[in-house]
Amino acid sequence: MSKTQNQQILNYLKNGNSITPLEALQKFNCFRLSARIFNLREDGFNIITNYITDDNKTYAEYRFISSPTEVK
Repeated sequence: MSKTQNQQILNYLKNGNSITPLEALQKFNCFRLSARIFNLREDGFNIITNYITDDNKTYAEYRFISSPTEVK
């Protein structure tokens, strides 16, 4: 059984990695990373967004902070 994109992305973030939309497309075939992050946040996972500007292009980078049981 394959994992959902949400599960794959969450596991990737929990391992200390950050992720950008381009990485999500390459690693998980995910075209809508922001929607997956929204779902994870709805489930209570604390994920922060850092906006990066490179060559006059701005994109989001997401990083995991804590799980629902760790949030107080």
